[in-house]
Amino acid sequence: MIYRFRVILNAKEDVFRDLELRHDQSLEDFHNSITQAFGFGGQEMASFFLSNDEWTQEEEFPLFDMSDGLEEKRSMSETALHEVLDDNQTKMIYIYDFLNYWTFLVELAEIADAADGVDYPNLIFAHGHLPEEPPATEFEGVDAKGGEFGYGEDADDFYGDNDDLDPYDLDELY
Repeated sequence: MIYRFRVILNAKEDVFRDLELRHDQSLEDFHNSITQAFGFGGQEMASFFLSNDEWTQEEEFPLFDMSDGLEEKRSMSETALHEVLDDNQTKMIYIYDFLNYWTFLVELAEIADAADGVDYPNLIFAHGHLPEEPPATEFEGVDAKGGEFGYGEDADDFYGDNDDLDPYDLDELY
Protein backbone atom coordinates (compact mmCIF):
# COMPACT_ATOMS: atom_id res chain seq x y z
CA MET A 1 0.00 0.00 0.00
CA ILE A 2 1.07 3.59 -0.69
CA TYR A 3 0.34 6.57 1.53
CA ARG A 4 -0.08 9.88 -0.32
CA PHE A 5 0.58 12.96 1.81
CA ARG A 6 0.26 16.70 1.48
CA VAL A 7 2.85 18.52 3.60
CA ILE A 8 2.00 22.23 4.03
CA LEU A 9 4.25 24.91 5.49
CA ASN A 10 2.24 26.63 8.24
CA ALA A 11 2.42 30.09 6.66
CA LYS A 12 0.18 32.60 4.90
CA GLU A 13 1.75 31.77 1.53
CA ASP A 14 0.87 28.49 -0.18
CA VAL A 15 3.95 26.28 0.10
CA PHE A 16 3.39 22.54 0.01
CA ARG A 17 4.69 19.23 -1.30
CA ASP A 18 2.81 16.03 -2.15
CA LEU A 19 4.74 12.87 -1.29
CA GLU A 20 4.14 9.14 -1.60
CA LEU A 21 5.64 6.53 0.71
CA ARG A 22 5.06 2.84 1.25
CA HIS A 23 2.92 2.15 4.31
CA ASP A 24 5.75 0.14 5.88
CA GLN A 25 8.36 2.92 5.61
CA SER A 26 9.36 4.63 8.84
CA LEU A 27 8.63 8.11 10.08
CA GLU A 28 12.37 8.70 9.68
CA ASP A 29 12.02 7.89 5.95
CA PHE A 30 9.17 10.40 5.85
CA HIS A 31 11.29 12.99 7.70
CA ASN A 32 14.12 12.51 5.16
CA SER A 33 11.64 12.87 2.29
CA ILE A 34 10.26 16.12 3.70
CA THR A 35 13.71 17.64 4.28
CA GLN A 36 14.75 16.79 0.72
CA ALA A 37 11.47 17.98 -0.82
CA PHE A 38 11.75 21.38 0.91
CA GLY A 39 15.51 21.72 0.42
CA PHE A 40 16.66 21.47 4.05
CA GLY A 41 20.07 20.03 4.90
CA GLY A 42 18.47 17.45 7.19
CA GLN A 43 20.93 17.84 10.06
CA GLU A 44 18.54 19.55 12.52
CA MET A 45 16.35 17.90 15.16
CA ALA A 46 12.75 17.22 14.22
CA SER A 47 9.57 15.61 15.54
CA PHE A 48 6.25 14.39 14.26
CA PHE A 49 3.17 14.85 16.43
CA LEU A 50 -0.12 13.05 15.89
CA SER A 51 -2.91 15.58 15.52
CA ASN A 52 -6.69 15.74 15.50
CA ASP A 53 -8.94 17.70 13.12
CA GLU A 54 -8.31 20.92 15.09
CA TRP A 55 -4.52 20.48 14.62
CA THR A 56 -3.94 19.83 18.31
CA GLN A 57 -0.45 18.51 19.02
CA GLU A 58 -0.69 15.01 20.55
CA GLU A 59 1.75 12.06 20.82
CA GLU A 60 5.31 12.93 19.79
CA PHE A 61 7.67 10.85 17.64
CA PRO A 62 11.12 12.50 17.83
CA LEU A 63 14.02 11.89 15.49
CA PHE A 64 15.95 10.61 18.52
CA ASP A 65 14.63 9.71 21.96
CA MET A 66 16.51 12.03 24.31
CA SER A 67 14.29 11.41 27.34
CA ASP A 68 17.11 9.84 29.38
CA GLY A 69 14.65 7.27 30.71
CA LEU A 70 11.99 9.84 31.60
CA GLU A 71 8.74 9.40 29.66
CA GLU A 72 10.37 7.51 26.78
CA LYS A 73 9.05 8.15 23.28
CA ARG A 74 9.14 5.96 20.20
CA SER A 75 11.63 7.41 17.76
CA MET A 76 10.92 7.99 14.08
CA SER A 77 13.22 5.13 13.07
CA GLU A 78 11.29 2.54 15.09
CA THR A 79 7.82 3.65 13.96
CA ALA A 80 6.29 2.63 10.62
CA LEU A 81 3.73 4.88 8.96
CA HIS A 82 0.95 2.28 9.17
CA GLU A 83 1.49 2.00 12.94
CA VAL A 84 0.30 5.57 13.53
CA LEU A 85 -1.75 6.56 10.47
CA ASP A 86 -4.84 5.11 8.83
CA ASP A 87 -8.23 6.19 7.42
CA ASN A 88 -9.26 7.48 10.86
CA GLN A 89 -5.96 9.08 11.96
CA THR A 90 -4.85 11.22 9.01
CA LYS A 91 -3.19 14.33 10.49
CA MET A 92 0.21 15.08 11.95
CA ILE A 93 2.27 18.14 12.73
CA TYR A 94 5.94 18.06 11.68
CA ILE A 95 8.44 20.43 13.27
CA TYR A 96 11.91 20.78 11.81
CA ASP A 97 14.77 22.66 13.50
CA PHE A 98 13.64 23.54 17.01
CA LEU A 99 15.71 26.74 17.00
CA ASN A 100 13.92 28.16 13.95
CA TYR A 101 10.69 26.17 14.36
CA TRP A 102 9.73 25.33 10.78
CA THR A 103 6.19 23.97 11.26
CA PHE A 104 4.32 21.84 8.73
CA LEU A 105 0.79 20.47 8.69
CA VAL A 106 0.78 16.93 7.31
CA GLU A 107 -2.29 15.13 6.04
CA LEU A 108 -2.69 11.61 4.72
CA ALA A 109 -4.73 12.32 1.58
CA GLU A 110 -5.06 8.83 0.15
CA ILE A 111 -4.16 5.18 0.63
CA ALA A 112 -3.61 3.49 -2.74
CA ASP A 113 -1.93 0.55 -4.43
CA ALA A 114 1.73 0.86 -5.35
CA ALA A 115 2.50 1.55 -9.01
CA ASP A 116 4.89 -0.75 -10.86
CA GLY A 117 8.29 0.76 -11.57
CA VAL A 118 7.97 3.63 -9.06
CA ASP A 119 10.56 4.06 -6.33
CA TYR A 120 9.26 5.23 -2.96
CA PRO A 121 9.44 7.73 -1.37
CA ASN A 122 8.29 9.73 -4.36
CA LEU A 123 7.80 13.50 -4.67
CA ILE A 124 4.72 13.87 -6.89
CA PHE A 125 4.04 17.61 -6.72
CA ALA A 126 5.68 20.79 -5.40
CA HIS A 127 4.05 24.21 -5.04
CA GLY A 128 5.64 27.42 -3.78
CA HIS A 129 9.10 28.27 -2.52
CA LEU A 130 10.34 28.00 1.03
CA PRO A 131 10.93 31.51 2.43
CA GLU A 132 14.42 32.53 3.62
CA GLU A 133 13.20 32.70 7.23
CA PRO A 134 10.61 30.49 8.96
CA PRO A 135 7.19 32.13 9.32
CA ALA A 136 6.70 33.94 12.64
CA THR A 137 5.03 31.73 15.20
CA GLU A 138 3.43 32.72 18.47
CA PHE A 139 3.27 30.35 21.40
CA GLU A 140 0.97 30.35 24.37
CA GLY A 141 0.75 27.88 27.19
CA VAL A 142 0.96 27.18 30.88
CA ASP A 143 4.22 27.12 32.81
CA ALA A 144 5.20 24.46 35.37
CA LYS A 145 3.44 26.38 38.18
CA GLY A 146 0.19 26.71 36.22
CA GLY A 147 0.78 30.36 35.33
CA GLU A 148 -0.04 31.52 31.82
CA PHE A 149 2.62 32.80 29.47
CA GLY A 150 2.93 33.78 25.86
CA TYR A 151 5.25 35.50 23.45
CA GLY A 152 5.09 36.71 19.90
CA GLU A 153 7.00 39.05 17.65
CA ASP A 154 6.85 41.91 20.20
CA ALA A 155 9.20 41.38 23.16
CA ASP A 156 6.83 43.41 25.39
CA ASP A 157 4.24 40.69 24.81
CA PHE A 158 6.33 37.95 26.48
CA TYR A 159 3.94 37.62 29.40
CA GLY A 160 0.32 38.10 28.60
CA ASP A 161 -3.24 37.16 29.36
CA ASN A 162 -4.13 34.54 26.77
CA ASP A 163 -7.23 32.98 28.33
CA ASP A 164 -9.04 32.88 24.98
CA LEU A 165 -6.41 30.86 23.12
CA ASP A 166 -5.88 27.13 22.99
CA PRO A 167 -2.06 26.80 23.17
CA TYR A 168 -2.04 23.82 20.82
CA ASP A 169 -4.48 25.07 18.19
CA LEU A 170 -2.34 26.22 15.28
CA ASP A 171 -5.31 27.76 13.47
CA GLU A 172 -5.95 30.12 16.43
CA LEU A 173 -2.33 31.23 16.56
CA TYR A 174 -2.37 32.85 13.10
